[in-house]
Amino acid sequence: MFIAIITGSGGLIGAESVKFFSKKFGKIIGIDNDLRRYFFGKSASVKANINLLKKEIKNYNHKYIDIRNNQKIESIFKSYKKNIKFILHCAAQPSHDWAAKEPFTDFTTNTLGTLNILENMRKYCPNAKLAYLSTNKVYGDRPNFLPLRENEKRYEILKKHKFFSKGINETMNIDHSKHSLFGASKLSADIYCQEYWKYFNLDVGIFRAGCLTGRLHRGAELHGFLSYLIKAAKKGKKYFIFGYKGKQVRDNIHSEDVIQALWEFYKTKNNSGVYNIGGGRSNSCSILEMVDILKNQHNIKLNYKILKKNRSGDHIWYISDNSKFKNKHKNWKIKWNLNSIVSEILEN
Repeated sequence: MFIAIITGSGGLIGAESVKFFSKKFGKIIGIDNDLRRYFFGKSASVKANINLLKKEIKNYNHKYIDIRNNQKIESIFKSYKKNIKFILHCAAQPSHDWAAKEPFTDFTTNTLGTLNILENMRKYCPNAKLAYLSTNKVYGDRPNFLPLRENEKRYEILKKHKFFSKGINETMNIDHSKHSLFGASKLSADIYCQEYWKYFNLDVGIFRAGCLTGRLHRGAELHGFLSYLIKAAKKGKKYFIFGYKGKQVRDNIHSEDVIQALWEFYKTKNNSGVYNIGGGRSNSCSILEMVDILKNQHNIKLNYKILKKNRSGDHIWYISDNSKFKNKHKNWKIKWNLNSIVSEILEN
């Protein structure tokens, strides 16, 4: 029986991946102990997602295990060994601000947890394939030193720059920058994944993601920009914008498009490597532009306040260039545009 292991299986990408990959593999092992509730409070809990998966997916086996606990992680890998064909590692502490509150928790979750997964893969299923969900924050604040101009509603890179048409590619330097502690722990895990690929010849893909979103996203104030903004607008809750006059730009990618990319990665041979993955220029917006979209297209007014201080190490402008992944995986393309993403979140 072919088995897939999915860490962070109650989260946005994890839960959607369980549903998708349960049709591709004989058994799905999900690992998630709902640390998200500890990070962000009751409203961010993924327990409901986990319970729904356990109820609806017959070949889903859930493990309430902390990925920092190597003894328990090893017991799973030791039980299934070479029957494990795919590992999707999504589990993480995902917030800039929260990382500064508990640096040890952030580091051990993001870095040590990843090392536990990698080492057990090397010991028990070295011929499996692993996809690691990294982040664009591994580039630190280097993108902030690109030649940007301030427009009425957004910051924009100069048209003559090589990143204007498609966005930032994998050649962006990761060094000599402020990453935030979250960015540093994710970068450490990112590099460990590269080392296990290059040093031990494991089949590993590192996906440096833009803003991930979708209907299952449990957005919180400290994480999940688009989901939380729309949730605040629907409920009439005040939304605080951290710096940059609300003109900071993000590209947004739907969870289904990410999962299709992961599936194409799994099916393709000789494709280990680092990939930027995001919504691209067509799915990019600033916070102020999203405020206008909600007001003009959905008749929803956001009550917001712009704070002067930005989050430490936060990006002013970031758009992902997906070209490298597309060139190696010809069947993949983004299907969800920004308007359809917003409409879906509003309906849920």
